Amino acid sequence: MHPAPNQNNVPNEDDNQMLTSIYENVSSEFDEINELIASQISSRADLVETIGKYITEAGGKRLRPLLVLLTSKALNYEGKKHVKLATIIEFLHTATLLHDDVVDDSSLRRGKITANSKWSNAASVLVGDFLYSRAFELMVDVGSLPIMGILSKATNIIAEGEVLQLSNLGNLDLSEKKYREIIRCKTALLFEAATHSAALLSCPDETEKPVLDDLRKFGLHFGVAYQLIDDWLDYAGDSGTMGKNTGDDLAEGKMTLPLILALQNATEREQACLSNAIRNRSASEATRVVEIVNNSGALELTRKSAMEEIQRARETLRHIEPSVYKSHLETLTEYSLKRLR
Repeated sequence: MHPAPNQNNVPNEDDNQMLTSIYENVSSEFDEINELIASQISSRADLVETIGKYITEAGGKRLRPLLVLLTSKALNYEGKKHVKLATIIEFLHTATLLHDDVVDDSSLRRGKITANSKWSNAASVLVGDFLYSRAFELMVDVGSLPIMGILSKATNIIAEGEVLQLSNLGNLDLSEKKYREIIRCKTALLFEAATHSAALLSCPDETEKPVLDDLRKFGLHFGVAYQLIDDWLDYAGDSGTMGKNTGDDLAEGKMTLPLILALQNATEREQACLSNAIRNRSASEATRVVEIVNNSGALELTRKSAMEEIQRARETLRHIEPSVYKSHLETLTEYSLKRLR
């Protein structure tokens, strides 16, 4: 029997200080991002501004725009377009959250009532569409066709990933390979697009292609690890830590890595219990499911997979010149690992 998962995953003071020191070095850029967000969600339709303000001020670490800032500054970018690029990434992410919560019928996001629960599904979808359109307007302002290509392709693949996940809800035969394809599309790709586009903004010269590829891979591996950790936390964490309800993935029929591995490794009786809980999408059986998932060793295997992705992310930074911003990227990987305590 494997040890019970640690239920206390709330970052401690040292962990928070770790992030604070990073944000302090880009605080002026985040002030500009916040001003740009406020101006861009302004609309003749009052509800757009109300919902836009509600979700953009709902908390969250803003890791994706942070990656844009750190990547560009690690490559000595001295312009101002990285602020617009970071805002684009945040708008794309926020739009996907609004749409996701409608698809998943979620009631809690970042510890707050979701926009679809507070207003309506229709309002959430339409405001999400508004943010997508704003993001593409800003892409034009950035003025780089290669960057627009990266971001438009990412937006398309993210949508495909969402459909792939939807079509595999409750699919007991979902393989780990297919699951990894889904999380690469729906989650990791925006992290990848953040670091890749920021690197391209900073190094438009084709001679810098190895650097561009290294930083693209950093975003990819960091993003895969991020989703693996989220999936781990759904069974090892609590709602206070995650900002969503424990067992939400089970209730939504999502086949995440802990469940996939548990189905492979559990006893026949436990497999039957898991299958029934998945088919019934029953959050009421979450306690028993968590017990089975943990006893099967699936949580530890998921944790190990996340740690391997973080190590791959770290390795991509080897050829980046030393700087405080490169150190911050490395620190973000350390912070991610601390979520797995």
